[in-house]
Amino acid sequence: MKQEGCLRDTIIINFPKFSCATPLASVIGFSQLRSASARSQKFQKLSGDGMSWLTKLKQGLQKSSSKLSEGLVGIFTKRKLDDAALEELEDTLLLADFGSATAANLTKELARVRFGKEVSPEEVKEFLAEHITPILEPLVLPLNINKAKQPHVILMIGVNGSGKTTTIGKLAAQFKEQGKSVLLVAGDTFRAAAVEQLKIWGTRANVPVLARETGSDAAALVFDALEQAKRDNIDVVLMDTAGRLQNKDNLMAELSKIRRVLQKADATAPHDVVLVLDATTGQAAINQVEVFGKAAGVTGLIVTKLDGTARGGIVVALAQKFGLPIHALGVGEQIDDLKPFLAADFARHLVGVAADA
Repeated sequence: MKQEGCLRDTIIINFPKFSCATPLASVIGFSQLRSASARSQKFQKLSGDGMSWLTKLKQGLQKSSSKLSEGLVGIFTKRKLDDAALEELEDTLLLADFGSATAANLTKELARVRFGKEVSPEEVKEFLAEHITPILEPLVLPLNINKAKQPHVILMIGVNGSGKTTTIGKLAAQFKEQGKSVLLVAGDTFRAAAVEQLKIWGTRANVPVLARETGSDAAALVFDALEQAKRDNIDVVLMDTAGRLQNKDNLMAELSKIRRVLQKADATAPHDVVLVLDATTGQAAINQVEVFGKAAGVTGLIVTKLDGTARGGIVVALAQKFGLPIHALGVGEQIDDLKPFLAADFARHLVGVAADA
């Protein structure tokens, strides 16, 4: 539905009780929204299951750790570490999507220190956690906002179904809790469902959403949104994008165009290009990083749906192959089920070793 009085006459500001023509600054009321205490209480109610993040992480990785533990118990119960056991261990790691290089390296190192000796499943788990952590630790990088870059533009990319739009909503809620002003941009202009989903998240997080009619030029939208964000002193702009990987060439061309257009409005934008990956896709995530990296210049990763897969080793494979920062993990649907990545905790829960208190 086209509305008059918006940016280039087609921007819709999705905000309760306000019309499209309402100036963005007055819609948000930034002078009244810098205090985050009331919002923190609201988000606690939205998520409100009372579990700690480590408990959620443990539960989220339960499928992965259980599958891996079963394999290790089957291999190492009352057995010396021989060539056959090492081969079975490597196969078990491959099935958990650790990737061939990581699986081979871990198996080779275990052979170096324990070959010919009896080794228990618990010892192997401790060994794996100890050696996975250094692979992941250098890549721990929370998604922080650079105050010198206002508005800080985060371009969110990923295939349809990866949890990208949901992740945007969760990030918006977190930034809002921190007292930052946030603007969401519905850049997936070819999917009406994606726009509606982003509006729902905007309402939950109490932040405005800018959108256009289905089929509109996404690059023109993001340009106008950035200009609007400058005028209204927005802290963070989260931009959704299309994810039609089946039309790979067109999609990559669109993402490249979006980057070029953003840089016309701000030579330093986007300040982050975050690829959202669905852990349940396993090794397909490797291909997605390669494809999106060429077109959009991926600067960091968020891995979602770890609670729905036994293939959590893909996080290790991604770290080993690409060395890209891992900003956060998603282990559920609640608004607070997206948290910064913690290498040691992840490694220990992945292989079924209880994290330190």
